[in-house]
Amino acid sequence: MNPILLDFPHKFETERLFVRLPKPGDGKAVYESLRASINELKPWMPFAQNDQSEEETEINIREAHINFLKREDLRLLAFHKQTGELVCSSGLHRIDWEVPKFEIGYWGDTRFCGNGYTTEAVEGITGFAFKELGANRVEIRCDSNNVKSIAIPERLNFDFEGILRNEDRSADGKELRDTCVYAKVKL
Repeated sequence: MNPILLDFPHKFETERLFVRLPKPGDGKAVYESLRASINELKPWMPFAQNDQSEEETEINIREAHINFLKREDLRLLAFHKQTGELVCSSGLHRIDWEVPKFEIGYWGDTRFCGNGYTTEAVEGITGFAFKELGANRVEIRCDSNNVKSIAIPERLNFDFEGILRNEDRSADGKELRDTCVYAKVKL
């Protein structure tokens, strides 16, 4: 079946968060979150290497919205239920609908880090993938030097499957990096 025919919710809630697909107009909140978090994102995220304008961020959000509807990439934004503030950006990427399997990526707004919001969002997204999308495998891949990112799959009891040596370049492209692979599979 063509994935575009798959019907599933475009939003869900966790204890403290409202998680949903990006919508036109979300660019401002994402832009502000990126600006507040750029120093923490720069070592790990290629997209953080170049300054983005608010307009470019809005374009990116609208493209993510379209890709979600086309079922090509399922970016998700997590907002605090009480305040409505964006606390993290995450989603299901590198999708293989034949398996189906997904890779979760994430970054948290620095202003909200240390409160478990990103971990809560990733846990909710993992459950969403298994329950709503019929996932047989959900992966998290992180740079072996990114201890904050690694802490999330370990906290959520993902199985550590190994390290892919010299598998990627650093976010700035200057050196080779190792990638840790974590996964949960449907039993």
